[in-house]
Formats: sequence, C-alpha cells, structure tokens
Amino acid sequence: MGAPSSSLGLRILCAAAVFSTLAVSVAGAATLDTVKQRGTLTCGVSQGLPGFSDRDAQGNWSGFDVDFCRALAAAVFNDPKKVTFVPLSAVERFDALKDGKIDVLSRNSTWTLDREAGSGLLFASVMYYDGQGFMVARRLQVTSALELDKASVCVQKGTTTALNLADFFRANSMTYRELAFDTLGDAIKAFDTAQCDVFTSDQSALYANRLGLSKPESVEILPDVISKEPLGPVVRSDDVAWFNIVKWVGFGLVDAEELGIGASNLSEALASTKPDAKRFTGADGDFGRKLGLDNAWALQAVKAVGHYGEMFERNIGSQSRLGVPRGLNQLWSQGGILYAPPLR
Repeated sequence: MGAPSSSLGLRILCAAAVFSTLAVSVAGAATLDTVKQRGTLTCGVSQGLPGFSDRDAQGNWSGFDVDFCRALAAAVFNDPKKVTFVPLSAVERFDALKDGKIDVLSRNSTWTLDREAGSGLLFASVMYYDGQGFMVARRLQVTSALELDKASVCVQKGTTTALNLADFFRANSMTYRELAFDTLGDAIKAFDTAQCDVFTSDQSALYANRLGLSKPESVEILPDVISKEPLGPVVRSDDVAWFNIVKWVGFGLVDAEELGIGASNLSEALASTKPDAKRFTGADGDFGRKLGLDNAWALQAVKAVGHYGEMFERNIGSQSRLGVPRGLNQLWSQGGILYAPPLR
C-alpha cells in the first residue's frame, strides 16, 4: 500500500501547486482588472510636499510622485489623466493600501525591512534615493556636518531622524544641543525663528521646507548625507502581476533616459532601427502583452511625463523651485546609482 499512498500524496501536492499558481495568477490580475473596470487609477500621495506631491488652489496635483502615477495611468490606459489622487497622512498611508482604498502608494515612503516583512506590502522599486541631511544658518559659515560640534539642532520627536542624529554626533565625537518637537512643522518653525542653528530631516524635506522659510536665502543645505532613505511606490504583496507592472513602469522611465528617449523625440524613437529602441517602443517583442498592457506601454508613459531625468529636473531638480542636485539619482553611467534591468 506504500506506493499507491505515495502516488496519491504526490498527486495531491501537484494539484495544490497548480491551484496555488492559479490563485496567485488570479490575485495578480485582480488589481489591473479592477483599475480597468473602474476607468481610473487610484493613487495615494502626500497631503502636500512641494516637488513630490502638492495641490494648488485649483486642485491640480503636481510633483515627482504624482508624475509617476500619471506614467502608470498612461501605461495602463494610454491616458495619463485617468488617475485619481488620494492625499494620505504618514500614519494612514499603508493601511489605506492594505484596505484596498488605493491601487498604489506613491508618497515619499522609505523602503525598509519592517515595512515589507509580514506587512502584506511590497516596494516595487526605488524612484528616489534620499538620505538625512542638515539645513544650517549661513551665519555659522560651515560647509560640512563635521563642523557642527556644539550646535543646537531642531528635530522631530520619535523619529529615526532623531536616532540617526544621535548616532552621527556620537560616531564623530561631537556634542550638540537637541531641540525636539512633536511635529515636523514645529521643528522647522523653530529653526525659522532662530531657536536653533540646524534643522535635520530627509534631504527632500529640507529642500521642500526651505521654500516656506521667511528668509530662505539665509540658510543652506549641507552636502552631507548620514542615512539611506530609498523612496518608491508600494503595492499589496498578493498581486504579483500588478507588482510587475508598477515595477517596470519605474524601470521604463529610467531605461528611456539611458536610451535618450524623451517626450520631445518620440517620433525619432519610433523610426529608430536600433534593437533597444524597437523593444522599448513596442515595435519588437511582446513585452507589453506579458505585463497585460499594450505593447507601447513604455512609450505611453514617457509621452505622458518624459523620461526619468526630465521628470526629476522638472519637479525637484534644476528646472524647479527646489533645485535639488541629482546626486545618487543620476544614471549609473553618469556617476549615480540609477540602473534599470534589460527590457528584453
């Protein structure tokens, strides 16, 4: 009886494996189907962070994170306008995604182990490499964070920012006077009224909050970065197909910059005979079909927002009010660490 029992057990295991695969496939198709049936992508963003996701008096959204969702909508619908933005606080953002209130979270969120392991969520890619930095009063005449010994520093309570601050000064045998506040707004207000010499936060927040200071020209942001803060879009972990779509839209924007395909030269890209360009535009291969999208999905994304570099410079870089240098967010071939897997 041993052999039949083993055979039956094997058949059960095989059936379970097939069922599991089908279940994953069905779950993976669920979000894309739901989005298409609804006729709009629901994207979670911040409640207002200049350069990333901000809304004007007329209710129009703009920013780096906003443009990512427009690119995603363009890849799905061939129409970047088919997206609904949902402003979320830091506390409610992940629960809103878990509860299905949004299809994707694109809200300056840092990828960490704790936010993925056992959470039911996955970070699809890194769209912006951020890190904790320092904004200082020019009157200090310092050019490096290593010159901040005995400075007074404004920081938000109960954050990894405060922990990183303590670690940095301890590691460099320096001392400081901490002024801790319940909210980031209170901390920046204290810095603006000269209650402290230094304000510390993620660099993206430093550039964004500098715009609201009474005398932004009286401060400068030091080049030092003391932590890793990889920011990117987040999806639910039970949806592998949707995860791949969100991930590859991000990679597609980076790949477009590597290939020199931007919003202004799409016709040239379509006419190109180069293998990489033909795959990108959908003229060669069936990569869009494998994602469940139109074969020109990547081209539609770039048509909507430009390639990664164009999106960066327009929202937070040299063409914006923030003027953030690209730094690590430069292509790998130009001194940064941005890198897209091959589209083939």
